[in-house]
Amino acid sequence: AEPEPFPSPEALPVQEPASQGPAFDVPAFQEPAFQEPAAHEPAFQEPAAHEPAFQEPAAHEPAFQEPAAGPSGGTRTSVTADSLTADVLLRGRHKAPSGGWRRAVYRGTGGLIRAPQSAAELRRRELTGRARTPVSTGHHRVAVLSLKGGVGKTTTTVALGAMLASVRGDRVIAVDANPDRGTLSDKLRLETAATVRDLLNERDQIQRYADVRGFTTQAASRLEILASDRDPTVSVAFSEEDYYDVAQVLEHYYSICLADCGTGLLHSAMAGVLRLADQIVLVSSPSVDGARSASATLDWLQAHGYGDLVRQAVVVLSVIRPRSKSTVDMDRLEQHFAARSRAVVRIPYDPHLEEGAEVDLLQLGRATADAYLTLAAEVGDGFARPHRTTRPAPARS
Repeated sequence: AEPEPFPSPEALPVQEPASQGPAFDVPAFQEPAFQEPAAHEPAFQEPAAHEPAFQEPAAHEPAFQEPAAGPSGGTRTSVTADSLTADVLLRGRHKAPSGGWRRAVYRGTGGLIRAPQSAAELRRRELTGRARTPVSTGHHRVAVLSLKGGVGKTTTTVALGAMLASVRGDRVIAVDANPDRGTLSDKLRLETAATVRDLLNERDQIQRYADVRGFTTQAASRLEILASDRDPTVSVAFSEEDYYDVAQVLEHYYSICLADCGTGLLHSAMAGVLRLADQIVLVSSPSVDGARSASATLDWLQAHGYGDLVRQAVVVLSVIRPRSKSTVDMDRLEQHFAARSRAVVRIPYDPHLEEGAEVDLLQLGRATADAYLTLAAEVGDGFARPHRTTRPAPARS
């Protein structure tokens, strides 16, 4: 049979477009992609992969919602009022960088641009927090001592006290506990001629902080010092009983008391200082004789019942001379004291400290200031501990 002839184009029936339209639709005729959720559906859905994960809230919407209440009436999260700080709620309310190009950018833009903090700045913040550790017992005594003179003991006492006083909000005082004429008063510009002997003579008249303040000198850092006798005709040495009386007065008005001790270990005042001390700071020079003297000090303390002070001691290796050709292995020296004490801190040479005059933290080099901040942090770690068990005071004559 012959195939049927193919119809001509004119003979083909004309069909209207199908209701579903062509394969590609004009967007104008499509339904919007977003629909309001139904009443039973949640109002929030995770964004699709091509959508941003975060959107700023609209002007009429609150940026923060309180967490839902739990079954017992409390919240399901640990958010408290302490989380509502000024740094969180106030835009641009941040502390300016301490220095460098970050501070220049911050100040140049009026605080609108704040570069991320450097590793060194973050480290300083961590050390400052440790130095601000609250004193759990209300009063903490630190004895700064050295068996060898000329290693920077008094300078360490003042610089440590100044650093603590400058970063903390409570009162810090340093007492010259040298049985002879000490040099603590040479490190500050004196406001008064009163000495520790004057305070002892009038201690029964002291009823408030203002009364004590009349016997002390305060530095710009807020550190106060109580000087020793400067009169060469005075023949009465500062004794153990004297230190007890002074400590009893000061503990009511100060949170931290630093005792700048003499170089001997057997004099009467040192016995009182060690019995009442909560921790010690042992200062040594990075030399063979200085290190041996410092280690011998730890030996003596260990042998005379002060092993707890040795274990919690902070050793300071103070470089008091500029760079020289010394071949002393500082790392080996630090390892030796680290095995015997709680911490070791190196204080680099600083021209300002070499002058032997008044100590001003603002005049220190950056490396020296950071070293003393580290020392303040190491000492501050001990503020949270309870008082050590002290020996009973000797009978008074």
